[in-house]
Amino acid sequence: MTSTRNAYCAALGISVPRLEYAKSSPDANYYSLLIIALLERGEPMGLDEIAARFAAAGVAPTAREALASLKRCKPARAPIYRDGNQYALDPHDDEVSFWLFRLGLRPARVPPLQAIGPAPGPLPSPGDPITVASLNEAWRDGVPNTWSAQRVAVAVLDAHDGAMAGADVMAFVSARSGWSPLRAESVQFWRSGAITVREDGLWLLDRSHDVVRSTREAVRARVSDMRRWAAMRPDPAAMEAHRRRIEREREAHARQLAAMRRVLVHAFPASRPLALALVDVAERKVNTFIREEVARAVERLTDYEIIGAVGVRTLLRTLKVDAGERRLAELGPPQKTRQLNRQGRTLTITTELLVQGSCGISRPFGDERTMHEYLRGGADTRLRRRLEADAKSLFALYQYGRLHGCVRLRWGFIDEMLPAPWVHRDENTLYHLLKDAHERDVPLEVVVGSAPGWADPWARAQGAYVATDAWHSPSLLADEQGYEIPRTDVQLARLLENAQESE
Repeated sequence: MTSTRNAYCAALGISVPRLEYAKSSPDANYYSLLIIALLERGEPMGLDEIAARFAAAGVAPTAREALASLKRCKPARAPIYRDGNQYALDPHDDEVSFWLFRLGLRPARVPPLQAIGPAPGPLPSPGDPITVASLNEAWRDGVPNTWSAQRVAVAVLDAHDGAMAGADVMAFVSARSGWSPLRAESVQFWRSGAITVREDGLWLLDRSHDVVRSTREAVRARVSDMRRWAAMRPDPAAMEAHRRRIEREREAHARQLAAMRRVLVHAFPASRPLALALVDVAERKVNTFIREEVARAVERLTDYEIIGAVGVRTLLRTLKVDAGERRLAELGPPQKTRQLNRQGRTLTITTELLVQGSCGISRPFGDERTMHEYLRGGADTRLRRRLEADAKSLFALYQYGRLHGCVRLRWGFIDEMLPAPWVHRDENTLYHLLKDAHERDVPLEVVVGSAPGWADPWARAQGAYVATDAWHSPSLLADEQGYEIPRTDVQLARLLENAQESE
């Protein structure tokens, strides 16, 4: 991808940083300084050239040592990518914003929040009885889990200055804390004599007992801690306002991304394409181009804002396509290998393996030898049919990644999710859909199992209901019979009310 000098900084809206000044940053390491070097240069660079720049800026003693360190820091990880022997920065990657903030090149999205609250009064004295107001302040976040049942009861009785029924003491504590060590039978095990049970069953406190003074000191210390912590807590109203603002910005960016025209490109052979299949994501339409027709396919790419393919940058360079300001979606595996055991056995992760695990397509791509025979023998009809089938498999993987934000790796005992590099953090995924359905109290329509059919993707749709987990998060799906639907098995999902409107 060609770019002009400092095009990265222009696209990101920041001033050009200087490597000499950035090396003293507390977050400076070879990878972060590599980002600075690319931003300063404004165009792709080779590691040898970057190492020489590090040596000239005083980052490393010699270019040789800098080169060795650069190779060890995994330089081709987001937001940096490798294109041949050149390393470049992807300004559209959502990791760029975090690195710019860490390096001090952009301000925080949320300014520092100040604690706002009334001025605290004097701390309770250990020589004075505990007050209900002091207990309310001390137990604002609940009873400390280090307090014994006797200490809790002593605090309540001291605050009320009189005998109380055990049930009333426990009710007072329950109204202020979700957890309490106090039980009805607790009084049977107290041997200190600070609390006695009268004949009428009421609990009576001896205020002259040493336990009372230690309890008052504990309440005083707890109130002091709560006030100190409150001084460090921002105003909840300000926090909520900033949360809503960030959510509005995310939703606006998600709508902007969703409106972009997207195309997936499947090429054969990948190293020297003689046949191409283009998938229009919005229209779910596949067009194939063979031999001389490839030039028309290249012209069609100019109509799209997002181009996705396996090895997309290498493919565009081979096709002599300048991506310009377009977003590029890399559909290849997000990582190359997965270690299987301590002996070092590894699994090579391929796009075919991810399609099988995510979409349940047993043979997602055709045999290359057979496709070469089609190409040499002039069997264009068979070749087009195979290209379309391969492109549809790639489309199924792309859609699964867009829905979940990740793809599924299944092999033997392995069943885990890997982040999909073509999905921006702000895009709406199944998580946002579940949250929206829960807030509106409407069911979902989902397609579960293998990839949906091409002609009618919603033919196997079924109703699903959102439920909350143990942390009250709307993350569970259940079918109409009440059985849980594994989220990783969902291929398509939409609000049921939206489905009815589309019909």
